[in-house]
Amino acid sequence: MSEQYDLDTLAVRAGTVRSQFNEHSEAMFLTSSFVFSSAAEAAARFTGEQPGPIYARFTNPTVSMMEDRLAALEGAERCVAFASGMAAILATVMGLMKAGDHLVASRSIFGSTVQLFNNILGRFGIETTYVSPTDPSEWHTAVKPNTKLFFVESPSNPLTEVSDIRALSEIAHASGAWLAVDNCFCSPALQKPLVFGADIVIHSATKYLDGQGRVLGGAVLGSKALMEGVYTFLRTAGPTLSAFNAWVILKGMETLFIRMEAHSKNAMALALWLESQPAVARVWYPGLPSHPQHELAMKQQSTGGGIVAFELKGGKDAAWKLIDSTKMLSITANLGDTKTTITHPATTTHSRMTSEQRTTAGISDGLVRIAVGLESIVDIKADLQRGIA
Repeated sequence: MSEQYDLDTLAVRAGTVRSQFNEHSEAMFLTSSFVFSSAAEAAARFTGEQPGPIYARFTNPTVSMMEDRLAALEGAERCVAFASGMAAILATVMGLMKAGDHLVASRSIFGSTVQLFNNILGRFGIETTYVSPTDPSEWHTAVKPNTKLFFVESPSNPLTEVSDIRALSEIAHASGAWLAVDNCFCSPALQKPLVFGADIVIHSATKYLDGQGRVLGGAVLGSKALMEGVYTFLRTAGPTLSAFNAWVILKGMETLFIRMEAHSKNAMALALWLESQPAVARVWYPGLPSHPQHELAMKQQSTGGGIVAFELKGGKDAAWKLIDSTKMLSITANLGDTKTTITHPATTTHSRMTSEQRTTAGISDGLVRIAVGLESIVDIKADLQRGIA
């Protein structure tokens, strides 16, 4: 679609391609392969001389529509979709790096990402150095001659720490490296990392892009040249997004902007309320003036987002008591759902990290993370009040 359209419109209509039946809703192409009119056409498809679908492991019209829509929202030249967010991160590294390369990553990232970098990529000769998400000087110091990639979540999981994307991009580019930003917590409705100099944007489409906890999905976005290596990994290794999941995510993106506005409104109200509770030692939410990177967040993001983290004074016992006292909130580690979810990061999302790694990342035993949903904020507060009181 033309760039003259607003993002709200692109979220609903970008990427749509109709078949010969001229359907209104995007079609779901549930097939493993595609038929060619001749041997010559088949050969032309496989060499890339002729565009068109070949095999659903790496070409499917429904997946392509989802990719094109997300690319339009992020302002990227190309998007490559994957079966999950973790598959997207794996493909980014495997598609762009090799044995002997060095990766600099924020120490405040999802626990499974840490496991991927340390326990899997490390076995294949890719070294990772972890640094502060909020101190650009540490990134500069960590750079080596073989550094190829910077990786950061902003806001981070679970403390919503905000990284200076422009500053990190300048450091990365000065050293000949790329900057990849996991934009899962914000989505393109609230933040567009490429605008601030990032080279790569990564999504767990499972979260806000779907928005209702229905399917898994992931995506990597960037320039056409950079995405070619990522796409080659997909085509060969096959961590493929299914046509059905792509279709569900397409439908989810249609309501992305109005959902993110509502998530953010509820989250801000909840964060302010939590700050007033005597049992709460500290609240992390980018929209709060008390957040360490509040000013930066309001420059990079349009709102604070839907994730609130807070620490209870009673440690793990108090955190578990609060979680177990809820009757409406969903006790699950997923996020980005219309339903509010609550989890204890130290024993769920970041449980595979060592105690020392969690301490360094600021994840205490009293920390609770809430992905604020679209229920009445009155009911969300009431459900938490029992445990806090």
